[in-house]
Amino acid sequence: MSSTRFLLAALLVSGFSLEASAQALKPSADQLAFERGTFAGATADKSHYHVVYQLDSDDPKLIKMTLRNMKNALEDPRLKGKLQMELVAYAGGTNVFRKDQPYEPELQALKAQGVILAQCLNTLRERNISKEDLFPFVSYVPTGNGELIIRQAQGWALVHP
Repeated sequence: MSSTRFLLAALLVSGFSLEASAQALKPSADQLAFERGTFAGATADKSHYHVVYQLDSDDPKLIKMTLRNMKNALEDPRLKGKLQMELVAYAGGTNVFRKDQPYEPELQALKAQGVILAQCLNTLRERNISKEDLFPFVSYVPTGNGELIIRQAQGWALVHP
């Protein structure tokens, strides 16, 4: 009797394993579309998405690229009306928020679309930068790294161009 139960249990377990393996080998809808040549990008099937952009470089090319990437994501038709975004600047990235830099129009446009613009207070202390040196519409967080850690733990995607 016990060997029969053992055999039935083994068959049940192997049956579940075979089913799971068969599902794992089944191509996704995206893979099938790719193979047919009709893939047009991932489907945004969630009602809401969150992303935080990390900016820690004072390289003007990188700053411009980051702002352009953010604008492009906000304009992606799959994400329209579904995207909450934040820009966290620290270290050299603080330049993006400085009044003596040329980024105000792009930042104002992002802010108008609901993007949170956050500056690390640690960087201001360490580099002896005053809040008066930055645009008045900037928000502040205790640490840039802390903000990134919290946002990732909350499920936000992280983009670091």
